[in-house]
Amino acid sequence: MTAQRRNRILPPRARNTKIVATLGPASATPEEIEALFRTGADVFRLNFSHGTRSEHRDRVTAIRAVEHAYEWPIGIIADLQGPKLRIGLFEGGKIELEPGQAFRLDSSPAPGNAKRVQLAHPELIDALAPGAEILLDDGRVRLRVKKRGADFLDTAVVSGRTLSDHKGVNVPGVVLPLMALTEKDRGDLAAALDFGVDWIALSFVQRPDDVAEARRLAGRGVGLIVKLEKPAALEHLEALIEMADGIMVARGDLGVELPPEEVPVLQRRIVSAVRRAGKPVIVATQMLESMISAPTPTRAEASDVATAVYEGTDAVMLSAETAAGAYPLEAVEIMDRIATRIERDPGYRRIMNAEPLPLESTSGDAISAAAHQVATTIGAAAIVTYTTSGSTTLRAARERPQVPVLCLTQNSGTARRLALSYGVRAVITSDVHSFSQMVEKAVRLARATGVVDSGQRLVVTAGVPFGTPGNTNTLRIAWVGEP
Repeated sequence: MTAQRRNRILPPRARNTKIVATLGPASATPEEIEALFRTGADVFRLNFSHGTRSEHRDRVTAIRAVEHAYEWPIGIIADLQGPKLRIGLFEGGKIELEPGQAFRLDSSPAPGNAKRVQLAHPELIDALAPGAEILLDDGRVRLRVKKRGADFLDTAVVSGRTLSDHKGVNVPGVVLPLMALTEKDRGDLAAALDFGVDWIALSFVQRPDDVAEARRLAGRGVGLIVKLEKPAALEHLEALIEMADGIMVARGDLGVELPPEEVPVLQRRIVSAVRRAGKPVIVATQMLESMISAPTPTRAEASDVATAVYEGTDAVMLSAETAAGAYPLEAVEIMDRIATRIERDPGYRRIMNAEPLPLESTSGDAISAAAHQVATTIGAAAIVTYTTSGSTTLRAARERPQVPVLCLTQNSGTARRLALSYGVRAVITSDVHSFSQMVEKAVRLARATGVVDSGQRLVVTAGVPFGTPGNTNTLRIAWVGEP
C-alpha cells in the first residue's frame, strides 16, 4: 500500500540522533522512499551530482506524499555539485604508471596515453607551482609538479599504478581561484527552491565569500548547509559556522587532502564547535560503505557511526549505501540500531553532559538550559517548545537532552528544517493565544504523537506575549492526566 492511501502517525524514534538517507537509483520509487522513512530515515538528501532535475522533482513529490500520509514533517536537502576537477579520457580507457616516470597534464582535448592526459582547468594549471602535489582518483595516484607552462604541468609520478578516465583531481594545501557555485549549481539551486526543498548543501567551500553568493540566491526561506570538504575552509571555521544554518563534515573528501590521522581530530573539533553554536551538524561519507554490496557492515564501520554519535552529532548520513547500494533498507536499519544502542549507554549521557555550553545573555538561553535541567531532575517525558523561526527549539536541542524535544510551530518550513536537529519532533499547529491554551495544546499534541503517557510530565517553554519571535521567557511543568 502506498503512502497516498495511508493515514498514519509513526511512533517516536527510539533515538535522538537523526539519519539522513540519500536517494538514487536504489531508492527512487514512492514505495522505496516510504520504506526508508518507516525504517528510520528522518531527512532525505538529493545529490545533484547525479540524476536529472526531473528525477529530483519526482522524489520531492514522493517525500511530500509520505509526509502528508504520516503527518510527520520530513526534511529535504538539495546537495549541489560544486566545481568538479577531473582529468580527461585515455585512448584505451586507462593506463599503467610507474613511480618516478614523467607525466604531463595539459589542456589538449586529445585522448591521453601513458605520457599525458587532458586537464581542462586552466585556473588549476595557473595555481600550481613546481613542488606542488596533485592527487588523482581520491589519492590513489600522486604526482609532483616539476614544471609549469602556459597550458601544461609537467609532473613526476610519486605513487600509484592504474589511472582511468575522468578521475578526480585534488590539490592539497592550495586555495584554488574557483567559486563554490558553478552555472550548473545556480540552475540546480533555482530548481531545488522551486521544488520546495528545505536545505541547500553547498560544496567546494574554501572561504566565507563562497557562502555569501549562495545565501543571496537561496534567500531565507531555506536553510544553508556548508559542507566542510576542503582543508582551506577549516581556517575559517568559526566564520563559516556563523554564516551557515548547518554544517556537514564530509570526511571522505577531507581525508583525500589531509593525513588520515587528522580527520578524526577535526571531526570531533567541528562537531563540538557547531553544537556550541546551536546549529545542526551532519557527519557524512563512507559511514557504512561496505553495505553498498554487503547486508552487514564491518565492525570498523559500526564503530565509526558510534563515534559520531558519542561526539554528539545531530545526524549521521548514508550516501551510496541508500542511493545505489543493494541493501538500502538494511543500511538505515543498522544505523538506527547503532545510534539507539549508543544513546542507551550510560557513558553516552555522561559525555553529553560533560562539556559546558556557553550561554548567551538572553532569557531564551536561560530558559532552554533550565528546561534541560528541570526535565532531567523531574524525569519529564519531553520538552515542548513553541517557536516560529525554530531558534528556541535549536537552543533546546543544543543541550542534547535525554528526552525528545516536541516543537510546536505554525511554520511548515521550520518544522521540516528541524527534522535534522537532535531529538526534535516537530508538529505543525495553529498559534495559541493564552497560557492555559498553550499548556492544553502541549499536553494534547504530546499525547497524540506518542511522546508522553498519562501520569507523566512535560516541561513547556514559550514566549509571553505569544507570537513574538525570539521572546522565550516562560517555563511551565505540565502534568498529563487521563484522556
